[in-house]
Amino acid sequence: MNNNTTPYTLQGLSETQVQERNAREGFNELPSSKPRNLFVIALGVVQEPMFLLLVACGTLYLILGDVQEGLMLLSFVFVIMGIELYQEKKTEKALDALKDLASPRALVIRDGREKRIAGREVVVDDIIVLQEGDRVPADATILTAVNLLADESLLTGESVPVRKTEWDSLQKKVHPGGDDLPFVYSGSLIVQGNGMAKVTAIGMNTEIGSIGKALESVTTEDTKLKREMGALVKKLAIIGISLCLLVIAVYTLSRGDLLKGFLAGLTLAMAMLPEEFPVVLAVFLALGAWRMSKKNVLTRKPAAIETLGSATVLCSDKTGTITQNKMTVAWLYNGSEFLALTGDKSFPESFHEIIEYGMLSSQTNPFDPMEKAILQMSELHLEGTEHMHSDWEMLKEYPLSKDLLAMSRVFRQTGMDEKTIAVKGAPEAIFDLCHLDEKQQQQLASAVEHLAEKGLRVLGVGKARIESSHLPDIQHDFDFEFIGLIGLSDPIRPNVPNAVAECHLAGIRVIMITGDYPVTAMNIAREIGLQNHDVCITGQELREMAEPELCEKIKHVNVFARVVPEQKLKIVNALKKNNEIVAMTGDGVNDAPALKTAHIGIAMGEKGTDVAREASSLVLLDDNFASIVGAIKMGRRIFDNLQKALGYIFAIHVPIAGLSLIPIFFADLPLILWPVHIVFMELIIDPACSIIFEAEKAEANVMSRPPAKIDEPFFGGRKILLSCLQGIGVLIIVLAIYGLGLYFGYSEKEVRTFSFITLISSNIAVILSNRSWTRNIFQILITPNATVKWVVGGAILFLSLVLNIPFLTEIFLFEKVDLLEISLCVAAGLLSITGFELYKLTVKHFKKTIW
Repeated sequence: MNNNTTPYTLQGLSETQVQERNAREGFNELPSSKPRNLFVIALGVVQEPMFLLLVACGTLYLILGDVQEGLMLLSFVFVIMGIELYQEKKTEKALDALKDLASPRALVIRDGREKRIAGREVVVDDIIVLQEGDRVPADATILTAVNLLADESLLTGESVPVRKTEWDSLQKKVHPGGDDLPFVYSGSLIVQGNGMAKVTAIGMNTEIGSIGKALESVTTEDTKLKREMGALVKKLAIIGISLCLLVIAVYTLSRGDLLKGFLAGLTLAMAMLPEEFPVVLAVFLALGAWRMSKKNVLTRKPAAIETLGSATVLCSDKTGTITQNKMTVAWLYNGSEFLALTGDKSFPESFHEIIEYGMLSSQTNPFDPMEKAILQMSELHLEGTEHMHSDWEMLKEYPLSKDLLAMSRVFRQTGMDEKTIAVKGAPEAIFDLCHLDEKQQQQLASAVEHLAEKGLRVLGVGKARIESSHLPDIQHDFDFEFIGLIGLSDPIRPNVPNAVAECHLAGIRVIMITGDYPVTAMNIAREIGLQNHDVCITGQELREMAEPELCEKIKHVNVFARVVPEQKLKIVNALKKNNEIVAMTGDGVNDAPALKTAHIGIAMGEKGTDVAREASSLVLLDDNFASIVGAIKMGRRIFDNLQKALGYIFAIHVPIAGLSLIPIFFADLPLILWPVHIVFMELIIDPACSIIFEAEKAEANVMSRPPAKIDEPFFGGRKILLSCLQGIGVLIIVLAIYGLGLYFGYSEKEVRTFSFITLISSNIAVILSNRSWTRNIFQILITPNATVKWVVGGAILFLSLVLNIPFLTEIFLFEKVDLLEISLCVAAGLLSITGFELYKLTVKHFKKTIW
């Protein structure tokens, strides 16, 4: 919120009036996709392969006359539906929170003060401030307009922006289209100028509402990872179906029972089916995006979370991202002497004119922090003097352009024909407009250098007068006189140097891009700890540089000065040619192409335009450089944990599938697992991989290792092999217990009980061991994760019930066993992670040896 009282007499609505309108008219939003209700979620579950397999198994049990087993399996459908509903609601809640954050913002005037709010909170009769690059939040009537152009192509299909005028208090509202209408419409885009407007319609009552177009802020396109997981699931499904058919054939031929053969085959299909993959992926990405929003980073495109872990270069604006965006006028130069502005109130008359014309050339209701600083300065030192001109009429504004970095405003004094023109901008642009000779320019350039060496942003100020009633088309046609220089300070954010050092440790280059002078930029770069801070490429050099030369120089240069937004695209393309994975920040309309082209476009949430937000993958809600680094860290954590979850899924499915398959080929051996056992396992596996691993903290080395290679598969052959080897270790232990049980003459049900206890113990051990691929099991156990005790505790409780309640023992085809036997099985299960623990120890020792 901006607490500056607006210079306009318009007070806007009071908070009480806003609340009344909200209660009466609702929020300013169009209908979007509604949350899925219980019936829709249930329908989704019914279509899932695991559900169909459960129903098939339950039906077969009923046909075989095993009513208890059949009903038990069918009842598990509701348990799985409950888990699905919980996961769905958690994911949906996270996405809804993101959609609220992602909606366009609005700058409104309420109680006489500016206030930035979410677009959905705008109400009828609100006064909205329109700035270049803003998405109009509601239909409104224009009260004031300066060079206001709007792109209404979303509504009219016409790509050429239309000119807007102020309302004459008579014209009735019309449909969009055509120039010189005093109305703006929800969903249109301000492409030039500024103004103020009074809201006339919101939500479904707007023009965009009447034609039923909704703007989706959070996209749901398939990501590279989702496609990779989809391909993996298909391969595993084909293998599973093939083995399922083989089991049915072998069981029927060796044991002569087709129905039980089908049951054994379906058991294997349930054991092989990696149905957790899509669920885990959806939960991790949705909750990951929600966690990032809590760290002031909004994820607009899920693919950005994947790419974050691979970023090799981070290109950042200086103003407001590396610095605090709290501009203050620190020094002035009037052409002959400097003035350092300190806390005292003394302000020599010889410097008044600089602030006077700096104020006149600024917006009346500024959004730019430099203009705010100049206006604050004028209010502090010029209030009540002849240098304030509240009675002057503003006739025309010449906006800043990429060709001329200066803006002018033309005023007429009440009752006089003479017009006064105030101009401010980049010093070299002001020198050009004032037609200074080479000697004057050299003298002033040294003054600019003096201010720039102090790390200040420098603006030049000039003035002109004209008697003619005709105003020229361009600023160059005025006869400007140079007045002086304004030096503005913007302190560095205190957490930036540490964040830059963290980037370097993580193998990420940081490049600073600024419109400041090279000497200013290099001073800031040195303060924040950038590498090669004493080398710089300027915008002029960038303009003249061929791409091959830039590609070579950019390998070592981390500071770009006097750069205009359009040149960011050239920087991004050069970095991409060098095979870098580029994250780029931006806030203006002209930044949009670079944001779209970068692998990760990062828009500013506070000072950024809606155009920049829409072109970006991430939005920085607090405009803080340290938050970008925090997002990279969070992205790496999310993907570390997702890899752990997938590794666990592979590891635990191997023994389940092996125990379902191996006994089939030996006619004399009893089967260990039936559908009821697989379902029990799934009730542990699903929460473990989607809750425990998602909540796991970041690894200690998450920001001290190089970025992941973008072309490497997320879960490649090496990781799959390592996970499967863990599973084979578990399978060997369980088969050993199974074999020993048979060898020592235990009954089929006792052997099954021993094997299942060992399998559950191994499962719990694998969950714990896979929480970290770098720390040993003892370090893991002392690392808190609140979800572990619930999932593991629930598994132990349910197993205890199965072993001790006769009804459940019978359904699971178990037999009561004593405490010593249970203890031996549990110990054997826990030993199954020995191999993986030794692997972690070896890798750690190997890395220490290398370093």
